[in-house]
Amino acid sequence: MKRIVVIAEIRHGHLRNVSLEALTAARKMAAGQTDCEIVACVFGEHPEMADVLAEYGADRVIFIRNGQLASYTTAAYRQALLQVLDVLDPDAVVAGHTAMGKDLMPRVAATYRAGLVSDCTQIENGNGELTFVRPIYAGKAFEKRTITGDKLFVTVRPNNIPAEPARGRGAVETMDVEVKDLRAVVKEVVRKTAEGVDLSEAKIIVSGGRGVKSAEGFAPLRELASVLGAAVGASRGACDAGYCDYSMQIGQTGKVVTPDLYIACGISGAIQHLAGMSNSKVIVAINTDPEANIFSVADYGIVGDLFEVVPLLTEEFRKIVGKL
Repeated sequence: MKRIVVIAEIRHGHLRNVSLEALTAARKMAAGQTDCEIVACVFGEHPEMADVLAEYGADRVIFIRNGQLASYTTAAYRQALLQVLDVLDPDAVVAGHTAMGKDLMPRVAATYRAGLVSDCTQIENGNGELTFVRPIYAGKAFEKRTITGDKLFVTVRPNNIPAEPARGRGAVETMDVEVKDLRAVVKEVVRKTAEGVDLSEAKIIVSGGRGVKSAEGFAPLRELASVLGAAVGASRGACDAGYCDYSMQIGQTGKVVTPDLYIACGISGAIQHLAGMSNSKVIVAINTDPEANIFSVADYGIVGDLFEVVPLLTEEFRKIVGKL
């Protein structure tokens, strides 16, 4: 490979951690090749991001400029990225498996009639061949893929390829692109006030199910999350019951998460929910039903009332955190 492009994603003015993981993935792909250049591309001008991207391996940082790129739209970003790739002519393009990555990368890959490996969790580089590992069947199995062709597109699942610093050259430049004939233009973005840590990139998640019994039942979970610096999630059952917003939903029809620690409170363990969190590194389940399916995937199980157990855990964790 002579060049790998990494799409660095900005969200709410901040560089997403999965973009640093994508840089690490690119370096794994380039391992053993001394002449491979890694280029980080950022939509919009964010000069403060250049040093961070260079610290994690970017040899070049390109800021893609056009007034239509302030907010993500499929057509605008596709047009802009295609112009950049036509100039750079990379062998591979890597992005995070985020809402933007899942929407943009297949469209660009299809334009080039190139192979796409989506939701990659591991990269194996040996004997001159790249092998990509990705989950299938809701995480029950994993498949290994190799791609042939002039170009390769990859999206990496957040929290699976740890971001590792490796200083690149970090040369900075800008590239103006043309965006035209848009069918839809974003005039204004109205978003709900975000609470706490982003679910998709959280290292610790405290999640509630129907067992929380009400919207107020999430209060002890939020207190525990506050002590741990964690995000708060929910099962579809809790969302359907109106206890919380669907933006908190974890599962097959919600967000797929892979934190270091997942604490499931009052969640029975429906297969749809397990599909979204069963690959967490450590799972702690709290449920009054000893036969609940969640215990089948849990590393640690507590049979008890979450309204009694969670406050006790919060106090113990507060003592531990206070000593650190």
